[in-house]
Amino acid sequence: MVCTLAGFNFGFELLWALGLSVLITIVLQETSGRIGIATQKDLGELVRESTGPFIYKSIQILLIFSAIVLGNIAYESGNITGARLGLEVFISLPKVDLAGLSLDLGNLLIGSLAFAMLWFAKYRSIERFLIFLVILMSISFIWTAIALAPDWSKVAGGFIPRLNSDNLTNVVALIGTTVVPYNLFLYASLSKNKWKDRKAFHWMRWDIGLAVVLGGLVSMAILIVGTFNMSEQIQDAQSVANGLQAVFGKTGTYLMGFGLLAAGLTSSITAPLAAALVICGILGKSQETQSRPMRLSILLVMGLGLIFASLGIKPVQLISFAQLANGVLLPFVSVWIVWMASRTAVMGKSKSQKSYLILSYLIVLFTLVLGLRSVASVLKWDFL
Repeated sequence: MVCTLAGFNFGFELLWALGLSVLITIVLQETSGRIGIATQKDLGELVRESTGPFIYKSIQILLIFSAIVLGNIAYESGNITGARLGLEVFISLPKVDLAGLSLDLGNLLIGSLAFAMLWFAKYRSIERFLIFLVILMSISFIWTAIALAPDWSKVAGGFIPRLNSDNLTNVVALIGTTVVPYNLFLYASLSKNKWKDRKAFHWMRWDIGLAVVLGGLVSMAILIVGTFNMSEQIQDAQSVANGLQAVFGKTGTYLMGFGLLAAGLTSSITAPLAAALVICGILGKSQETQSRPMRLSILLVMGLGLIFASLGIKPVQLISFAQLANGVLLPFVSVWIVWMASRTAVMGKSKSQKSYLILSYLIVLFTLVLGLRSVASVLKWDFL
């Protein structure tokens, strides 16, 4: 939805931000995957096993725990709401009052589907289901963007960087929706389970390149589709659908709706899974998806995310806030990952090389400046 709003409000102007997000994601996710393979531990385990003064270790755990767990609860509410926006294109489910809380049945349905998958399915089944959803989502968005036949010269012009006070918040949100901190933790766990030898770095990098580039193309396609929306303003799925129907007919709205549903459902599964891996890794508990600690952690994140999604906040505001918060939290997570990958004691011969380390810290600095400027703009401070 953030990509839709970016296209709706700024046209092709912010495509450069998505291109930059792809580069940032590749660098940070490669670092995360390399850590997982080289140490055969995920990032939560490394936090727990880190050495040093008690106060230093406690602060490190607190920062990581807050950034991932609390951030994922906020993000989960946006994921559920985003999936429900897609569902509304096909069917509109009512809201019911439950103990003074207005509960959206669409949110409940999406949350229940994601929870059932995490509760009953094994890790390999979850991975295959996610791949299936991502493929369908990619076809829906990319085909829709191509069929709309945009002016490709103007699309190319969108890759020229433009940053100002008007688009700053949207740039941070776009980076937050592409470079998702919890995906870095999730990928380290996936890598350690999938590859056992450091010689597999080559395959891990191919895996990242294909997945991240495809994800970037999908985000760009959503932004391009957003530029064609004829609505006066976008507040919900119906305004997205109505705005597209004027230029593309029913078929386009159904494709867009299905894409939003698949994207939201995919993220609704990965966010609580990643948070649970962090919780169990830090606490030294079992990280098997069907173990009691993992299930309780998943229930915590999913339940609180569903509650926040049902508080009556406008869907677009909720999704934008969650992804903006992700953009602000990203520097804290990325600097820790880059630092861990630079330590010989942790990585041995697989530690980041000097040139790669410089690039990584430049990326961290860029995300930090964007995050600070975003906070400053909200608080009405003069900053840079």
